[in-house]
Amino acid sequence: MLLSRSFSALLATVAVATAAGIDLDARQTDPCALIAPKLPYVLPSEALACMRSFAFNETLRQNILANANGVLNLFTFEPYYLHSPPPFQESTVDIRGELRRMSKQKYKTDYDFSVDLYNVTGLLNDGHTRWFPTCYTGWQNLMPAPIVSLLKDGTENIYIVPDLVELVTLIGPSYLAVLDTLKIDWKRLAGAKVLEINGKPAYDYVDYIAKVVASNYLDHGIRVNSVYSSYRIVGDSWSQRFGSLAGPSLPTLNGLTFKLIVAGSKKPETVFVPYIASFIGNSFTDSASYWEANCAVTDATNGQDLLGAGSTGIRRARPQPLGNIIDQSAVKAVGLPPQYEPTQTPVAAGNSLLFYTLPAPHNTTGVMFVGSFYPADYYGFQAKALEGLQALKAAGVTKLIVDVHNNGGGYVCLGSFLWIALAGTQAGYAGFDSTTRWTPLADEEVKRIIEQDIEFLYYAPNGYAFLNDTLQSNDFDYMEPSTVLNINGQVNKNSNKYHDTCQQYGFDDTLVLPEQPIFPLKDVVVVGNGNCASTCALFTTLLSEKSGVKEYVFGVRPGLTVEYKGMAGNQVLDWPDLATEFKTMKLQDHPLYPEDLLVDGDFRVNWRTAWSYRNGTKPIAYQSDPAIRVPYTPETYNRPQKLWEQVATKFL
Repeated sequence: MLLSRSFSALLATVAVATAAGIDLDARQTDPCALIAPKLPYVLPSEALACMRSFAFNETLRQNILANANGVLNLFTFEPYYLHSPPPFQESTVDIRGELRRMSKQKYKTDYDFSVDLYNVTGLLNDGHTRWFPTCYTGWQNLMPAPIVSLLKDGTENIYIVPDLVELVTLIGPSYLAVLDTLKIDWKRLAGAKVLEINGKPAYDYVDYIAKVVASNYLDHGIRVNSVYSSYRIVGDSWSQRFGSLAGPSLPTLNGLTFKLIVAGSKKPETVFVPYIASFIGNSFTDSASYWEANCAVTDATNGQDLLGAGSTGIRRARPQPLGNIIDQSAVKAVGLPPQYEPTQTPVAAGNSLLFYTLPAPHNTTGVMFVGSFYPADYYGFQAKALEGLQALKAAGVTKLIVDVHNNGGGYVCLGSFLWIALAGTQAGYAGFDSTTRWTPLADEEVKRIIEQDIEFLYYAPNGYAFLNDTLQSNDFDYMEPSTVLNINGQVNKNSNKYHDTCQQYGFDDTLVLPEQPIFPLKDVVVVGNGNCASTCALFTTLLSEKSGVKEYVFGVRPGLTVEYKGMAGNQVLDWPDLATEFKTMKLQDHPLYPEDLLVDGDFRVNWRTAWSYRNGTKPIAYQSDPAIRVPYTPETYNRPQKLWEQVATKFL
C-alpha cells in the first residue's frame, strides 16, 4: 500500500516532534526552520541537525530493505561481490549479510538508517547499483581546499590545487560570505604541498577516501583519481570537479586538519580547513516542508503501469538503454576558471562534444572531448560527432586524441555510434555479448510480454538480436533455457547471450557513417582520468579490445596501477524503470516483486552484463585492463590544451 504525500508529511511531522520533544510551533527550535533562510550554504553541523530531526521509523526500514532485497535479485554482479576477483578484491561486500545486519541494528534517526544503506551500497563500488535516498542526497560538502597529485621537480606529491582562488571564487558570493564568517585565510593555501591529512600521510589518506567514500568504480586507482580535483564538461561548458575529498556527497564532517607547506615557504604548519554544506534539493521552510519536498513518495517514485487505467493510452517509443552513474556534483557544477580553458577555438561544439585542432607544431593533431553520452539532444549528438570528425579532417588533422575525463556515461547506443564513427562500419557489431539475470520474476515478465506482444519494454525480446545480429522475434523466449554459472559457490542464472540493436534502432538513419576509419586507428589515443563510467567504459573498451587503441590515464599516485575504464556493466535500470516493467505486465503481486517504496528514493541496479571479447566467460567489468599512467603536472591538471599538447609530443 502506498502512503499519500500528505500522510507521509504527517508521519514526518510526528517524527520531528518525537525526536525533538517540543511543540512544533516553536519554530526557533526546529533545526530545519533555523537553516532555511540561510540556504544554500550552511555549516555541516546545521545541515545534519536538520536531517537528523526525523526519528527512526521501523515501517520505513522494513519497506526500504524489502525493496532493496527485491531489486538485488536482478543485480547481475551480485555473486561476484562475495569475493571480487583480483585486482578488484577491495570491492568485496556480502550485501545480503549487510542487509540482514541493518534489519536488526538500532538506529536513532531515519537519516542514520538510510545513510547506512547508502554507504553500504557505495562499498560495492558500482555506480550502477546503489541506494539513493532523495531525502538526504540533496546535500554536498564543499571545502576550499581541493587536492591533486602533481609531478614537480621530479617527484609526485599531494598539493592544494594551485588555481584555488580562481576556482573557489566561482562558487559565488554566498559561499564566500560563509567562509568569511569562519575567519580562515583559505586563499594562502593555493598550491600548498600537503604532508598529512587528519594525521595520516597525504597519499594514505587519499587511499582511505578512495576506499570508503569515492565509490562508483571497482578499481582502486580510478577511485584515487576521484578524490582529486580535475577538469570536465557539464553540458557544453567547462567545469572543474572538487573531488571526493573536497566535495563529498554528504555533510558528515565539519572539516579536515592538514599539515602542509604553503607556497613560497619551507616551514610545515597545521591548518584546519572547514567544510560548508551546499544544498541542491527542493526548497523548504521547516522540518515538515523539508520532508514533504524532499522525502515524501511522489507519483514518479514507483513507476507506472503503461497499460493501466491511469496511463495516457499512448504507447511510448522503444526506450533507449542507459548506462550511467549519478553524479550529484554536476547538478551545481563549478566552472573551470576561464583562463585555463583551451585557447584554440573549437571547430565544432555541442551536445557534450568539443572538437579542437592543436596549435603548431601539433597542428595535424586533433582532439575530440567527449564530456558525456547523456546529451541534451540524442540524435544531435550523432550529427555533431560526424560533423566534428569531418571538420577535423578538413582542417588537415591526421592524428586524434579522444579525451574522456570525468565522462559519467549515458545512452548505450551513443557509445556504439561513436565507436563506429571512429572505426567505420566495416568494424562490425558495435557492442558486446550481453545477458540479463534470470529470476522467476524476470522469466514471467518475458513470458507475459510474449503473450501480449509488447514491444516498448526493456525486457521485450525484439529489442535485442541474436549473436549473428538478426533481430529476435518478439515471441522468442531468450530467458529459456537459462545459462547457469557457478560464481563464488553461488548458482548464477542468466538469459541466453544476445546483442544490442543500436544499429537497427538507435542510430539516425539519415546520417551516413564512414565505412573505413576517418583517422588511422594506430594514430588515435584515448586520455582521461579513469573516471569513465558505464557507456564511456563500453566505448573505450571497444576502442581497446576491437580497435587496438592505446589508453592513457593521468593522475593516481606513484606505484599504483590504474584501469583505463570505470565501471563497465551494459545497462542500468533505476527503480522506477523496473517498477514500470513489472507493473505494465501486472506483476506487482508476484512474490518476488520488490516492495513499492513509502518514501522517495531510488535503488538502481546493473541490469545487464557485457561479456569480454578477450574472455567470453568474464564480464568486461572484471577484465583487468591497466592503462599507461601519466602524472599530472601543474601545467596539465586543469589546462586541457596543455595536457593534449603533452600527449601529442610524447605519445603520437
